[in-house]
Amino acid sequence: MPLIPITDSTDPRLDDYTNLTDIVLRSKHEPEKGLFIAESSNVIRRALAAGLRPRSFFMAEKWVESMADVVAEWPDVPVFVGEPKLLEDITGFHLHRGALAAMHRPVEPTVAELLAGARGGAGARRVAIFEDVVDHTNLGAAFRSAAALGVDAVLVTPRCSDPLYRRSVRVSMGTVFQVPWTRIPWPSGIGELQAAGFRVTALALSDDSITLDEFVEQKNEKTAFIFGTEGHGLAQETLEAVDSVVKIPMAGGVDSLNVAASAAVVFYATR
Repeated sequence: MPLIPITDSTDPRLDDYTNLTDIVLRSKHEPEKGLFIAESSNVIRRALAAGLRPRSFFMAEKWVESMADVVAEWPDVPVFVGEPKLLEDITGFHLHRGALAAMHRPVEPTVAELLAGARGGAGARRVAIFEDVVDHTNLGAAFRSAAALGVDAVLVTPRCSDPLYRRSVRVSMGTVFQVPWTRIPWPSGIGELQAAGFRVTALALSDDSITLDEFVEQKNEKTAFIFGTEGHGLAQETLEAVDSVVKIPMAGGVDSLNVAASAAVVFYATR
């Protein structure tokens, strides 16, 4: 196991891990360098099981033994080891979930490639789209629901947050590695989905909304559900382009759920 002791927080070999809590910096830095950060031993294992490749590992000495089987599979990948305080100085947060790994970012497929390759090549039947969702926690939670409830693919708009940002990956429990996803041109991508036979459906409150129960009764063969932000909702241009608008019936004077909860309800009802 090629352990490399780290004693200097400015060591240039650790640039991949610097200031992990700076969202603006990381959102630019990680895609440009073709990397993302996997946090915790469970997430790292899921990333590797999905076929992704590590650039390096970074951990406190107390986690070395529990990660020995993982790093042994990658003998040429450096394993940086340092004191917990040093790790915190470098990353910007207290690392208490085992280890970090800088991973090579996978190439994003086109929308057509993603849809065709889903379900083992049988093609996607149920797709989720997230329009401009910038909260990493909500996006990660939605991916976890998509994985658990059998959604075939996830599409995110250009202004949506990065599904491979550390917090999204952690909240998803690594399920972002098992649900096929890519970015979709927006809103032009709606037409591409319709041409591929999908009934594109917005989750929103509007005068022409039908309930989720009514939608399920219609037994659509191929569906794509669009979810927007809790504050602003979906763009008017999006609502005008979709095939239908669906609402989740509410009680108790509540008018909406947050996007992660809404997605989970829809995924369950249409499974």
